[in-house]
Amino acid sequence: MKTICVVGTGYVGLVTGTCLAELGNSVTCLDIVPEKIANLQAGNLPIYEPGLEPLVQRNVEAGRLRFSTDYITSLDGVDFVFIAVNTPTVEGGNGADMQYVESAARSIATHLRKDAVIINKSTMPVGSGDLVSGIVREHLAVPSLSVSVVSNPEFLREGSAVHDFLYPDRVVLGSSDRSAAQRVAELYLPLRTTIIITDLYTAEMIKYASNAFLATKISFINEIARICDRLGADVREVAAGMGFDKRIGRSFLDAGLGYGGSCFPKDVKALAHMADEAGLHPQMLDAVMKINEDQRRVAVEKLLGDLGRDLTGKEIAVLGLAFKDNTDDMREAPSLDIIDWLVEAGASVRVFDPVAMPTAQRLRTDWPVRYCQNEYECTEGCDGVMVITEWKQFRDLNFAHIYAAMRKTFGAPVLVDGRNLYEPAEMKRIGFRYHGIGRGEDRKPLNGRFNHHLTPEGPLALLASQETATSGRTE
Repeated sequence: MKTICVVGTGYVGLVTGTCLAELGNSVTCLDIVPEKIANLQAGNLPIYEPGLEPLVQRNVEAGRLRFSTDYITSLDGVDFVFIAVNTPTVEGGNGADMQYVESAARSIATHLRKDAVIINKSTMPVGSGDLVSGIVREHLAVPSLSVSVVSNPEFLREGSAVHDFLYPDRVVLGSSDRSAAQRVAELYLPLRTTIIITDLYTAEMIKYASNAFLATKISFINEIARICDRLGADVREVAAGMGFDKRIGRSFLDAGLGYGGSCFPKDVKALAHMADEAGLHPQMLDAVMKINEDQRRVAVEKLLGDLGRDLTGKEIAVLGLAFKDNTDDMREAPSLDIIDWLVEAGASVRVFDPVAMPTAQRLRTDWPVRYCQNEYECTEGCDGVMVITEWKQFRDLNFAHIYAAMRKTFGAPVLVDGRNLYEPAEMKRIGFRYHGIGRGEDRKPLNGRFNHHLTPEGPLALLASQETATSGRTE
């Protein structure tokens, strides 16, 4: 059993500390915000993350997990210190704001009383290991201590963070002190996963490159979706056909409203900023960000195309506020821009999210929206519905009931399916003016004439799953 302190109790810090305790270590999660620690000590988590609450409770009851605001007691006898504080985008810029990391490093150095390994768990720019090392050396209260810094970037997806920690694809460690990295590697041996040990800069870059590549896949398929809409193709079947190619893979090829949350937006910006600072021109990263920014407007334009650009006197229901399902996180959520645009166009907006409405009320205290108790209250009497978040419960809605309860003053009600959850033919059969993302609905003539083509009778994925195989070879 190792003694560990995790500085920061956000998504990364709380999940990391709790899961390290679950592996049998003695862990103190430290935060300088007293209200946060008081709530955690009372059993109230500051975030919504499936599976985390019972894990916290079990390890607190077992005496392996504690919460504190005191650096002195938290660092007493510690073997490892994880820095898991926030690294937001600099206000008015694109680089990462390192003030919380720097503050944590100073406080750790000031209160440390034994040899230890400091682990950078937060996503930090390339070179941050050197930054933390320099701060620690400058502020060590006991200069004779041996303190090494290891980069250990996180790869936790909100909504499945506990699973991602306990069943990782890999663990990445980087340090100029290989023995320190090997000591950290021992913490992860119970997970029986691939452990990569490299230098500091490479470990830091692996994190940024990974997130930038995933964001690129999302923006790529959204670009393809726009082309599909114009040419009459179905992006879902396009993605399925692409995904069977092992070189491409199916993950992150779901067209929709683009990426959001706490990682992709700021990490792509930060990587592009680092490239700019190095005298490079990150053309692909710039395009990824531009496509993502534009994608939210695409969904609103579909609604305006049916209801008119002036939405005064029109009621619009928004289903989903969180940037993705299984979280209450609204950082960089598509709903923020979309609702602002709807309000600006004069619409009366109702919203429902099964988890994120308290977050929305804290974030946007002046939002002129009506918060509803469920999906059916939200949509009743509305002229249009926009589905923003892919919550599982939204997949199983009774749309015949919703259609019957909606207003038809401005023609058939409009359904903008921002996550491609529904079958267009079924929604149109019910009576909706339906719009998905990249489902081929905005097909335009090519050179003044339509290209006529055969339409497949069923989804490509279904055809591929049939047991009978055709003879011959295709390439």
